[in-house]
Amino acid sequence: MSSLLHHVLQIQSSSVLVVGDFMLDEIVLGDAERLSPDAPVPVLEVRSVQSRAGGAGNVARCLVAMGAKVECLGVVGNDKEGELLKQLLQSEGVGVDDLLASDDRSTTVKRSIVGLAQHRHPQKMFRVDHESRKPLQQQQSEYLIQSLNKHLLHVDLVCIEDYGKGVLCDATCKRVIEHCKDAGIEVLVDPAGIEDYSKYSGATAITPNRTEAEKATGIRLCDEDPIEGAIDLASQLCKQLQLHATVMTLDRDGAVLQEQGKQAIHIPTRARSVYDVTGAGDIVLAAIAVGRGGNMSWPECVEFANVAAGLEVEVFGATPIPMAQIHKELLLMQTGCEGKIRTVDDLAIEIAAAKEIMQRVVLTNGCFDVIHAGHVSYLREAAKLGDVLIVGVNTDDQVKMQKGEGRPIYTLEERMEILAELQCVNFVVPFEEPTASDLIQRVLPDLYVKGGDYSPEEINEYRLLQELGVEVQVLSERPGRSSTQVVAEMKETTK
Repeated sequence: MSSLLHHVLQIQSSSVLVVGDFMLDEIVLGDAERLSPDAPVPVLEVRSVQSRAGGAGNVARCLVAMGAKVECLGVVGNDKEGELLKQLLQSEGVGVDDLLASDDRSTTVKRSIVGLAQHRHPQKMFRVDHESRKPLQQQQSEYLIQSLNKHLLHVDLVCIEDYGKGVLCDATCKRVIEHCKDAGIEVLVDPAGIEDYSKYSGATAITPNRTEAEKATGIRLCDEDPIEGAIDLASQLCKQLQLHATVMTLDRDGAVLQEQGKQAIHIPTRARSVYDVTGAGDIVLAAIAVGRGGNMSWPECVEFANVAAGLEVEVFGATPIPMAQIHKELLLMQTGCEGKIRTVDDLAIEIAAAKEIMQRVVLTNGCFDVIHAGHVSYLREAAKLGDVLIVGVNTDDQVKMQKGEGRPIYTLEERMEILAELQCVNFVVPFEEPTASDLIQRVLPDLYVKGGDYSPEEINEYRLLQELGVEVQVLSERPGRSSTQVVAEMKETTK
């Protein structure tokens, strides 16, 4: 197992406070297949309106998806949009007690108009924003600082998500960072797209993207050699702002990490079929926070964040990536292939990812020696009962004990290779025990399937399956078909 995957699997839940600009993101989705008769503009026939927490709210959502405990600190409007934003965050397990509802400003709403071309391909047509950028009133700023000090007594880390909407004005932002430093709490900043980063001085780290860093320093990176230029910019920001680290993200070129007193390093990322970069910066901040909360090194945190952001850009809109999905991606990166044969330990990661997205897991097991049409029919029917079909395969020694001398005809490796070629099978895993009890306990399937003409109660593992609450089904096999019969017929023909 790779060092990064090992460390990520060991991460314990941390407590994170998110401070910043909380917004309501709305997606107005519909069909855009005709032009207006009175102007050369598309007409959107609205099908649905989707609402979710955006801005700092999306950072909170990403943190929760990665297993963190999250509290929010910020200001929203005393309006129906602010109330909806709180409800959405609460529904995802985010604490919102210190999101102050203000009468003097409206909740920031970003309304994206998205058209479906030929009912299939979503395309953002334009966006309508409702927002206030005025700085907080003095009493509102004092409320934030008082609430911050309360949270600093028990949080592990603070994230600042600044979108320049007035909550983190210079004075307030500086005070937040100072109080975190005094409390010995790391504070990570995703900066706004501004020209002066002085208000972030003294933070533990900042995570600007290429465009933001260029704007803040006034230096344009060379497209022919962006890595070298990014190292210079990251080093400059780290020194000027007295940071412990600067993480500068570079889209397809990965990221550059500059730690104070160390040589800057470039951390590449895997090439992606980029679909939508929305939310990539949010998830980078969240992933680094989770990594730091889990005592991971800075290079490991950035590599972890690269993986999370890579998954993010492959989905439409700002969509939190569950930790189980990141585990799965790290596993695929480690093995270097996307085949179906797994060890039990690796399979556990795959199954956790499947269950995270509510997929129904089906498990079956057997010798599968001399695979015939009966096997194929049985596995095809088993696959229809769920979303993921796992086939456990007995080792050669176990097959010999069950079937006698001369068996198996095919080795374990050959049997697994054949099973892996079946379209209906998702994963193949070997197991050494006489029964599948240990495998069942490791996989914890939603459904356990066996083939035969007996009742479920006659299955060796039936009592365990009942204790675990696993559903059991027995599927009928094709009459007159078994590996033993096939082998006997083959021997008969060779006489």
